[in-house]
Amino acid sequence: MDHRDSDDLILAWRRPAERWDEAVPVGNGRLAAMVFGGTDRARFQINDATVWSGTPETPALGLAAVRAAGAGPDRLAEIRTAIRAEDYRRAEDLLMSFEGDYSQSYLPYADLVMSLSGGEGRYRRRTLNLGTGVVTELFETGGRTVTRYTWASRPAGALCVAVEVSGGALDMALDLSSPLRAVHAAVAGTGPVLGVEIPVDGAPPHEPSVAEPLRYGPGPDGYDPFGAIAVTVHTDGSVGTDGDVGSVGADGSVGTANGSWSVRGMSRALVVVASSTSAEDAWAGNSDRAAPGRAARSASRTDHLDRAARRSATAAALGAPALRAEHERGMRDLLGGAGLTIGTRRAGTVDVDEVLSGTDEHLTATVVVALGRYLLASASRPGGGPPANLQGLWNAELRPPWSSNYTININTQMNYWGAEAAGLSACHEPLFDLIERLAATGGQVARELYGARGWVAHHNTDMWGWALPVGMGHSNPSWAIWMMGGVWLSQHLWDRYDFTRDTDFLRERAWPLLRGSALFCLDWLVDGPDGRLDTIPATSPENLFISGAGTVESLSYSTTMDVTLIRALFTRCLAAAGVLGLTEPVCDEIRSALPRLRPPTIAADGRLREWVVDHVEQDPHHRHTSHLIGLHPLDQIDPETTPDLAAAATKVLDGRGPGGMGWSWAWKIALRARLGDAASARCLLLEATRRFDRDPDEFAPVDGSRSGGLLPNLFSTHPPFQMDGNFGLMAAVLEMVVDSHGDVIRLLPAVPRQWPTGTAFGIACRGGWLVDVDWRDGELAAVSVRACSPDRPGTARLSCRGRTTRVAVGAGERVRLGPALDEVTREEIR
Repeated sequence: MDHRDSDDLILAWRRPAERWDEAVPVGNGRLAAMVFGGTDRARFQINDATVWSGTPETPALGLAAVRAAGAGPDRLAEIRTAIRAEDYRRAEDLLMSFEGDYSQSYLPYADLVMSLSGGEGRYRRRTLNLGTGVVTELFETGGRTVTRYTWASRPAGALCVAVEVSGGALDMALDLSSPLRAVHAAVAGTGPVLGVEIPVDGAPPHEPSVAEPLRYGPGPDGYDPFGAIAVTVHTDGSVGTDGDVGSVGADGSVGTANGSWSVRGMSRALVVVASSTSAEDAWAGNSDRAAPGRAARSASRTDHLDRAARRSATAAALGAPALRAEHERGMRDLLGGAGLTIGTRRAGTVDVDEVLSGTDEHLTATVVVALGRYLLASASRPGGGPPANLQGLWNAELRPPWSSNYTININTQMNYWGAEAAGLSACHEPLFDLIERLAATGGQVARELYGARGWVAHHNTDMWGWALPVGMGHSNPSWAIWMMGGVWLSQHLWDRYDFTRDTDFLRERAWPLLRGSALFCLDWLVDGPDGRLDTIPATSPENLFISGAGTVESLSYSTTMDVTLIRALFTRCLAAAGVLGLTEPVCDEIRSALPRLRPPTIAADGRLREWVVDHVEQDPHHRHTSHLIGLHPLDQIDPETTPDLAAAATKVLDGRGPGGMGWSWAWKIALRARLGDAASARCLLLEATRRFDRDPDEFAPVDGSRSGGLLPNLFSTHPPFQMDGNFGLMAAVLEMVVDSHGDVIRLLPAVPRQWPTGTAFGIACRGGWLVDVDWRDGELAAVSVRACSPDRPGTARLSCRGRTTRVAVGAGERVRLGPALDEVTREEIR
């Protein structure tokens, strides 16, 4: 049943996982699992993208609480006056009433344990095919040879495990349990079923004072937070159960082994896991864009149990070969359109220890891109569930670091930096779904807290669309108070259009959200004493400065990041309106405001200013490089068109120095790539992909650590683990090879001399282009360009190391160019 394609890149581990960070991830955008492997006992730790603490009403209840505490437009005016007067203590005291509690937590869901009768045996290998998303284990036990395949099928909406035994038969037992409160357990002949209650509130570990960190109970407005997990098994063995129905104690604990199920004398088995949750129904209400999350919440617990069982049984009825073939077709369709190889090692089985050894940086860079693409395809799929969070789709902790939520001052955005360029535009869709939800909840916050039109989001959010500041009224504004989260998210809407030139998307989904974000900014900006427009209060996310009085502060006005984001949003709104032929009043307001925004300025020491004046940084090596957002991921600073600002950005990076953590390294690499600094980008990549050889639990949660790297399963860590590092490194390496900011496709802009050979294909570029590029002996060998929409003709501008050309590309045509961007040949691709 081995369908491996010889062109696939396959990661291999020699042993089963003992720790979570050694396990292998699979996912279908909704269901996910960490595959531990093993001979006599194998664990599958299961997540569901919709299993979050909280309820659809949590954002509204939070808003009511901060309003009751006195937050609102009148108090905002007092805060602004205090900041102008540099009375920071009064400003902070007043701001505490604007802090809501916290966004909700992404939670673990279930554990499936498979036991085989042969004993410990001999474990040969565990592999992950990055082209198909199939984990394959090969081992010997009890004199038999066992092959076990695990995958998360998007077409079937299920987690699938297929077991094949040769040389005799084995017995198998399954145990299904949950770290959440189990309230129903059944073990029928087809497999176990489990029902769990999901907390209505979950506090992050950085809020230790919360008396009840996970609080269960009924939700408001009749919402019942419930989830059902069902397992269906098809086998040639004889089935037995340890009890027909699991008993549930008064405390919610489950008897009868939490749902134990066994089979004797089997040579094959297909195990299929499916889920149904109340939050899934609430998320499905996202299709009601007037009030996302308010629909489809009426299913009963019995309905969920039946739905999970039906989904599982329907998938299992297809059989393992058909299920796997359908899954692999879907993954190849999604992942097969683009790729990058540094060096010549394009495919085959790669021992992960070789990647972690650092002996072959070409292989490491190739794996970084392939793994990042695989993880995004596994964690974020249209119609599946909420977008990839801080841990992608994989979490085993009831109180994960930073709630495994959406941190929208960099981390969520970084998850999707590479989505378009890496040929995974479809994987961007769940983020747009979340932005639509935020536009609804954030619209209420904008009106009631700030007296503003449009919509706003701050530092954190969750699947329910939390749009308030967080911090429980005691947290430093440097991370708790930042009103630009939605403005940054809005840039992704323009990126989708810019990469695809899909005017239907721009008109129907992007424009209403861009317009709403711009309306908030227009009302948030206030007149400064010099005639400029200011954002106030303003912070440079998570960074601090030393005031003139020698105190450590965070509050200011018109920080570089704030103004850069607003300028980009306004510029893109005008561009969108031009494309769509719109003449709305908001465009006139934007045209009036744009010239009054403060321009980026350079400090006395030659660095790009982070704050509006030359404050001394409290931490000169701070992990955030927020004020360089105009260089990357935006396009307002460019080495060719704004050389002075580019030089000032370089000074900032030089001052920040090397080192970092997963996501911080990724941002630095992308920034260096935009500057054409291949040598520095490479050095940072080598740092970021070194083996992390200490115990992550000794450090977690540690913020500001500069001792991160890659875990045994290649997850990126600070520590602790965050998936944005993997996604960001993938995007940054792509940026080194092809950059399409502005109206120019730059080829090999930051490829170091140590990467003399490579190839990339299907790389999406702004302007609606797809590019293939090959280089040999450090020089461009060939490039081809075609439109991502085959029927759309146009003119592409290409540049490579001082050579620039414009080439007309006809509808349904691919244009190939030689090493000097000449020798044009054309071919039909219809």
